[in-house]
Amino acid sequence: MKELLNYSQKHKEQLINELFELLRIPSVSADSAYDKDVATTAEVVKDALIKAGCDQATVYPTAGHPIVYAEKLIDPNLPTVLVYGHYDVQPADPIELWNTAPFEPVIKTTPKHPDGAIFARGACDDKGQMFMHIKAVEAMIQNDLLPCNVKFMIEGEEEIGSPNLELFIKEQVDLLKNDIILISDTAMIDNTIPSIDTGLRGLSYVEIEVTGPNIDLHSGTYGGAVANPINVLCDMISSLMDENKHITIPGFYDKVIPLTAEEREELAEAPFDLEAYKKALDIAEVQGEKGYTTPERNSIRPTLDVNGIWGGYTGEGSKTVLPSKAFAKLSMRLVPGQDWHEITELFINHFNSIAPKSVTVKVTPHHGGMPYVIPTKHIGYRAAAKAIEKTFGKKPVPQRGGGSIPIVALFEEVLDSKSVLMGFGLDSDAIHSPNEHYGVWNYLKGIDTIPYFYQYYSELYKAEN
Repeated sequence: MKELLNYSQKHKEQLINELFELLRIPSVSADSAYDKDVATTAEVVKDALIKAGCDQATVYPTAGHPIVYAEKLIDPNLPTVLVYGHYDVQPADPIELWNTAPFEPVIKTTPKHPDGAIFARGACDDKGQMFMHIKAVEAMIQNDLLPCNVKFMIEGEEEIGSPNLELFIKEQVDLLKNDIILISDTAMIDNTIPSIDTGLRGLSYVEIEVTGPNIDLHSGTYGGAVANPINVLCDMISSLMDENKHITIPGFYDKVIPLTAEEREELAEAPFDLEAYKKALDIAEVQGEKGYTTPERNSIRPTLDVNGIWGGYTGEGSKTVLPSKAFAKLSMRLVPGQDWHEITELFINHFNSIAPKSVTVKVTPHHGGMPYVIPTKHIGYRAAAKAIEKTFGKKPVPQRGGGSIPIVALFEEVLDSKSVLMGFGLDSDAIHSPNEHYGVWNYLKGIDTIPYFYQYYSELYKAEN
């Protein structure tokens, strides 16, 4: 693979220009006004895969936006890597907060990216990271260095929860058969501190409605005599955690798989500056579950957070009403061992049980996903670690991601495959926010690193099979 070590530098201008063309298409999956652009992007991705040297590439229609599948199969006796990514992007709103047009990519320097960063919607999430894989495979095929089979599944609905991906996977199990799944839709700690996510938290998301009187009431006439749904809702929510920020729902922690001391020590290798963390967020102090560090609280422990709460009069001026209804949206991040269906049911039962007779409660589940973890001893992780060490010059630090990518657990359930989360973005790249960007260095480094994953994975697979 030495021939490819500096491949990106030799083809830098071309690689950037091709990504720019992809970034110029506003493939916003959440807004039907962009449906044609999403469909166009699928065709552009298909063409890029054909150009890269895949034997076939197909755009599969779904009930929503299409999925692009491609493959390069060189020998059935060799392992198969399935690359997953997405070509859809978040809406660019609020447009006025962008310093440049969101779909007109430009390169500007930043403190984190002194060599320049590509500013555009989708630059990091996930067009830039997805496109790295296409270009890396293209480089391997052109130089006759592809050591195994490769398949691509690039979807157009990740930013709206992948509503049609599960059906596609279950219908196409044979087509998608693989030995390992490779994903770049996560971040590293820093360009000088490479890392690999070894796990993701699951999710349960619910909406709560609390109803008191059948109409809004005058707070002077009825206040103090009739339950205020907002007060009741706040009391109920506040009871969901004790003074140690431990969640009080019965059975909530029963199936949590605790980390071993060795695993906690391994994760603690990731550098963390608490004072810098607080300063960046402009907060005086952190809080969380007693007995755990801040990095542990936001990665390996379950959480319960109110994401929105409303009710009563919120317009200008005052209106002294005792509202009929109060609402909240609440999410629970889950860890290995917890099933989001079970946790949702536990929450509903508990929340109903603590409701006073003065109100009625309705809990509506929205969506969720299972947690995921890959052991650092798994050959997929080991191959990724060796590849990063090769091109970065240092071993990557394993870390747990605090967010959720529900399809990763779905892949394991349906395809019986582990996923390697080898991201090259940074948390500071403003994904989902105005002025999203992706370092030019990161983009090119990914293209140089990915071929080594294929090499090392193929070698480890052969040695262990």
